[in-house]
Amino acid sequence: MISKRIAAALAGATTVSLLLVACGDNGGDQSSTSGDSVKSLTILDYYNNDPDKSLVQKGLDSCATQLGITIQRETVPGDTLIQKVLQQASSKTLPDVLMLDNPDVQQIAATGALAPLNDMGLNADGVIQGMVDATSYEGKLYGLAPVTNTIALFYNKDMLAEAGVQPPKTWEELKATAKKLTKPGRYGIAFNANATYEGSWQFLPAMWTNGGDETDLTSPQVAEALQLWVDLVKSGSASKSVINWTQGDAKDQFAAGKAAMMVNGPWQIPALEKTPNVKWDVVTFPLNKPDQTPVAPLGGEAWTVPLNKDQAKQQKAADFVKCLNSDENELAWAKARFTLPTKTALLDQYAKEVPSMKAFAEQVKTARARTGKLGDKWPDAAKVIYQAIQLALTGKASAQDAFKQASGG
Repeated sequence: MISKRIAAALAGATTVSLLLVACGDNGGDQSSTSGDSVKSLTILDYYNNDPDKSLVQKGLDSCATQLGITIQRETVPGDTLIQKVLQQASSKTLPDVLMLDNPDVQQIAATGALAPLNDMGLNADGVIQGMVDATSYEGKLYGLAPVTNTIALFYNKDMLAEAGVQPPKTWEELKATAKKLTKPGRYGIAFNANATYEGSWQFLPAMWTNGGDETDLTSPQVAEALQLWVDLVKSGSASKSVINWTQGDAKDQFAAGKAAMMVNGPWQIPALEKTPNVKWDVVTFPLNKPDQTPVAPLGGEAWTVPLNKDQAKQQKAADFVKCLNSDENELAWAKARFTLPTKTALLDQYAKEVPSMKAFAEQVKTARARTGKLGDKWPDAAKVIYQAIQLALTGKASAQDAFKQASGG
């Protein structure tokens, strides 16, 4: 059962372009006793494409130099990682350091393959609570994430100025603004509502901000959030094609001037910077009611330490993870890759130094882990969410009935 859940969780990773992990030989039956005798660590990650592959390598090399070791790094495609990890776990060939997408940490920890970081002198002091929730299992910490990401609302500054409107702060403003910005050849807003975990991920800011909860998907708060998506499509402010779009497709529409706003993440910024004619900015996701707090999902990956008979090597791997999560490295990785530090104390400083990330820095403070409430049952809920979205946006069910129908009720 666990492997199916893990595979589902990996399929739900919406930040595949931003995912890392680490793999190789765990040292077999070696039993060195002194940390100084450890000269090399194996690492597995799924940053197998540049620029991320090279940027991550720089961070890994920096910590290797600091610890006086060499590293053997293997990268694999993101969709093959969990299968490889499960195979290595059964053959006892896990790497010394393993990186996992944050929704997968609890599932892998549940198999008993990971060492608790608390036992090796590491802690999550100062880390945003959502990430602590994601990387902990049964009260113990199993991973630390140097950087994270989330989603918010991008807007085209010129288009809003031309229409005489401000970035929306409420759902009503969002609908009115999107309608005003819609004209032939251009939609007011683009988002991803496809039948994958990515579609569920993009729906979470509306659902969670409105007080909806994956533990009760048939609540009025969840139906209200789905009605927002329905209203945007039904009014013509969003394309009917959102049921097939990926986050990359939404970005392409926005970059081409075919959408005035989009729900998306900071990993799209490098591509947007290649379209200098598009002047854009970002705001936190709008609220349904003024007293609400915007709540979005947390992306990003955590570095973990698989269990190893070689205690010295296991401790060195933990020291390596600690180095990756130093303040200096968090800020360096965040700046290089348009991600966000996971330590609350670093977020304000980072937003000042990288103004384009200001809204994301605010959004991430209250962001939540997808597995925070349901743990390894999250993929089941995510499937119901994207199925309900499809039913409602294709007119096969009302927003009120879609979740009941999708969950087999």
